[in-house]
Amino acid sequence: MATLTLSEPDLIRRRGLRQMRGVAVSLLLLAAAIYLVTLHQDGGWGYVNAAAEAAMVGALADWFAVTALFRHPLGLPIPHTAIVPTRKDSLAESLEQFVTENFLSEAVVAEKMRTAEVSRRAGEWLAAGNHAERIVAEGARTIGAALPKLGDADVTAFVQGSLLPRFEKEPLSPIAGHFLESVVDDGAHHALFELLMVEAYDWLHDNRETLTEVVGPRAPRWSPRWVDSLVIDRIHREALAWLADVRDNHDHAARKAVDRLLRQLADDLQRDPEMMERFETFKRRMLTHPDMGTSLTAVWDAVRTALIDAIADPGSTLQTRATQAIKDLGKRLQTDDTLRAKVDVRATEAVSYVIRTYGREIVSIISDTIERWDGREASARIELHVGRDLQFIRINGTVVGALVGLLIHTFSELL
Repeated sequence: MATLTLSEPDLIRRRGLRQMRGVAVSLLLLAAAIYLVTLHQDGGWGYVNAAAEAAMVGALADWFAVTALFRHPLGLPIPHTAIVPTRKDSLAESLEQFVTENFLSEAVVAEKMRTAEVSRRAGEWLAAGNHAERIVAEGARTIGAALPKLGDADVTAFVQGSLLPRFEKEPLSPIAGHFLESVVDDGAHHALFELLMVEAYDWLHDNRETLTEVVGPRAPRWSPRWVDSLVIDRIHREALAWLADVRDNHDHAARKAVDRLLRQLADDLQRDPEMMERFETFKRRMLTHPDMGTSLTAVWDAVRTALIDAIADPGSTLQTRATQAIKDLGKRLQTDDTLRAKVDVRATEAVSYVIRTYGREIVSIISDTIERWDGREASARIELHVGRDLQFIRINGTVVGALVGLLIHTFSELL
């Protein structure tokens, strides 16, 4: 066997190989001894002698077959021997093709993914023990190590060199329109509208003087001040009442008018050439502003600082919510059949795409690795893994040869 650096499992395999070789050789030697002892004996010993002779033939034939896989028997360059070291490259290609067609094919992997219940198992794992905490901790450690390395200069270069030019060239009006349409259809803007109404009511309630400063100068000069004050008070009360009505009444006409306005705007952003051009012009003006890159970098710096602070604190709200979100996801994956089906479909599609696109490159590691071995190393490694089981061929050959020899001798005697 070629000199190899053996791991502990390899040492165990080598001991098993040597033990089975010892058994096979011992059976051959036993058959040879019986053959010599019973040579030229009559009667029942003749049957024993014939069985021993056939056992030796079977043992030697199978020894030759097994040995010829890995080396030249007795060092003789007999044709079609030492198959592994002399044909390792073609054998590696055949093995690679076999694995690709029968194990790493898209159909086989997709079928396994469909029956493996990946989403359910993932849900059980996420919800059990402290797995969610470990995921958050490892993610925080990774992100915490990566964020400080993203300097302002790198972010500015990326924003100004790649991000802004790409957005400037890409038509964003249809995307913005489609997004706004989805927001209106889902009613996601209602919470923001209610917040605006609450803030507007509170501001107007606390800032009557500001209203006076705005409305007062527009009153007629001949109007007495006490009349102006009464009018301003009435305007203030009516405005507050209107804002309160809009705030509290979800079916208010103003709310419906805002919905119609936003829906029309979403449609125009996708289909009205004039509105689309106005949007794109505004977009280009904003993106090409000299301070845009600096402003985005400043925003990123603030976000990065906040993230680093939150990540550094294991008890932060960010980490607590992330942990709870992962646990909730794990529970949903166990109980929500619809979500579980969607996840399984997406996981199957992702794995199928990887196999379809990169399957051959993945399996090529077999041929690439074996091609880097020299012939003797390849032979030694393969024999180390399968050689012990191949010794059973020699043992079975000895036993079967003895039985066949006994039958042939018996048949000959009967004739």
